[in-house]
Amino acid sequence: MPALVLNILKLIFLAFVYLFLWQIGRSIGAHIGPAPSSRPSRNLTELVAVRSANLSGLRFPLGAGVTIGRSGDSDVVIDDPYASEFHFRIAVQSDTAVLSDLGSTNGTYLNGRRVTVPTRLGKGDSIQIGNTILEVR
Repeated sequence: MPALVLNILKLIFLAFVYLFLWQIGRSIGAHIGPAPSSRPSRNLTELVAVRSANLSGLRFPLGAGVTIGRSGDSDVVIDDPYASEFHFRIAVQSDTAVLSDLGSTNGTYLNGRRVTVPTRLGKGDSIQIGNTILEVR
């Protein structure tokens, strides 16, 4: 009888180990999953400040590319305490816009997910820096 109880406890323990590993795998998959935007990025023309302390409603043309940050040398100056001097860059080449974080301290978020590698943008994408939210149009 004790051998049967020990085998059942062993199986329950193994089930918990597999459940734990499955949760870790799911968490990693959610973090490094597919790119946030799968929409085509054709005809992207501007960034619109949707939520900002001092920029709400302003529009910034993308042109060939734009650098956003707190520094006066940035193309678009964001007055947000969570923004780095040069926070991120959007490069536009042949109808493709790519968002790259420039090593910011607090991170750049595209549609709620932190950007760690250059990522394609699509119309309607939301970029967040601290308390500032910009939308791609």
